[in-house]
Amino acid sequence: MKGRILALGAKTTAKRTTKAEKRAETMEQILDAAEYLFSKHGFHGVTLKDVAKRVGVHHTLLNYYFDDKKTLFDAVFARRAVVTIDRRMQALDDYERAAGGKPTVEGALHAFLDTDLDLYIQGGEGWRNYGAFGAQASNSPEGAEFMDKYFDPIVLRLIEILKKALPDAAEEDIFWGYHFVTGALMLTLARTGRIDKLSDGLCRSEDYEAVKARMARFMAAGFRDICNQKRPDSEG
Repeated sequence: MKGRILALGAKTTAKRTTKAEKRAETMEQILDAAEYLFSKHGFHGVTLKDVAKRVGVHHTLLNYYFDDKKTLFDAVFARRAVVTIDRRMQALDDYERAAGGKPTVEGALHAFLDTDLDLYIQGGEGWRNYGAFGAQASNSPEGAEFMDKYFDPIVLRLIEILKKALPDAAEEDIFWGYHFVTGALMLTLARTGRIDKLSDGLCRSEDYEAVKARMARFMAAGFRDICNQKRPDSEG
């Protein structure tokens, strides 16, 4: 009798585990679908029914997981935000330690940008959709709220290092410099295909390796120019 009870308990546990795994799988499918749709159409261009249709479930199921569209939008934003924020914060901390009190603009930008670009290079279509989603979000009031919530600490950490690299620069010039950096990054992540057409295929929107090889150096030159700083011979 005891053996039968134990066996029944084991079966129940197995069923619970399977249900938990199924819920987790469904959640990932919903987030993937929402991420893709938000990346294409923005917050206002997507409904919960659109997401449900892409997943292949009834729209009432989404209400089981999320109270409303904004809750879903937040979940999509947060899922990958914590990954890129942690990676970039670690990269900036590691860079500042390695710089030994003498950080450079280009070095700080490489730590900030390259770490993020590596996710889009190595992370597959999901991460690329998230990049386009972030580009959409950063240009909307709804998205700006989440950008403030999740990304302000990492941006201010970069600004802190840039101030050390450019000690004589006006503070507003450093903030404007960051503004231009993030604008270029968001346009790149949007993958509009415009550069493909303009260059007649010579450059591709999805070529993040090419972006990584150029962006930090290009932006560092801009920082130095607006801050009236000449490039040291040994800067890297």
